[in-house]
Amino acid sequence: MFGECHAHIIMDAVNYKHAVNRHQTGVDESVIHAHFSAYQKLGIRFVRDGGDSLGVSRRAREIAPSYGIDYRTPIFAIHKNGHYGGIVGRGFDTLPEYTALVREVKKQGGDFIKIMTTGIMDFDTDGHITGDALPYALVKEMVHIAHEEGFAVMTHTNGAGPVYDALLAGVDSVEHGNYMDDECILAFSQSEAVWVPTVTVVPNLIGCGRFTDTVLESIWQEAGDNIRKAWKAGVTMALGSDAGAYLVPHGQGLLDELRRFKSILSGERDLEQRLELGERKICLLYTS
Repeated sequence: MFGECHAHIIMDAVNYKHAVNRHQTGVDESVIHAHFSAYQKLGIRFVRDGGDSLGVSRRAREIAPSYGIDYRTPIFAIHKNGHYGGIVGRGFDTLPEYTALVREVKKQGGDFIKIMTTGIMDFDTDGHITGDALPYALVKEMVHIAHEEGFAVMTHTNGAGPVYDALLAGVDSVEHGNYMDDECILAFSQSEAVWVPTVTVVPNLIGCGRFTDTVLESIWQEAGDNIRKAWKAGVTMALGSDAGAYLVPHGQGLLDELRRFKSILSGERDLEQRLELGERKICLLYTS
């Protein structure tokens, strides 16, 4: 069975605020046990988390071996204050503050650094990303600092320009990567980075009533087109469902992600072999 290359143990796929509130006075370990049980039952033995600010993923790393799970975490994600990211981590204003956070990840035994360079998809408007992207010069320095401290860098990034900048800055993996264009895909194919599209989030939302289905269907169509282009271009990809996000349950989310890839890339004989190679690369990158 494939591993889950993008999960959020702190989230419950139902209500983010409720999920977070369960840990406000201390980590609720029953949540971790429930999610790991879901992975264990499906034979999922590798889980790569996105971190959080309440110590949940740090505790999950300690619990994971009892379930036979190889669990990797950045402990917390790092974002620029005033930009998207507080949902999963801690913020900085200056580069010295950023460096201090990177060193805090090292002190707490984190496996890699996760940075946030853009917001998320605006599901009310096709093609838009919430908030402003970080400038290339800042992203480059953030990646450089993390690499100097001995860490690989996972980046939460959406939009063609920001993804291109992240690749140019030398990130090791791009999470989500929505709305890429042909130039960006070419740059991806010429890089050593792994793309984790988390594509199942959008089709799982279709029909839920929270957003307009015509917008979701348009986003889903573009995502499929970009995955086909990236596959043809030789971009290294790995399966990650964004498990814990709304309507993406832990365990089942990975099965959904694989099913989406098979529907998008139907007829590709080497599909599972190439995805396994992508996951293997993730495993080698994100280890302490």
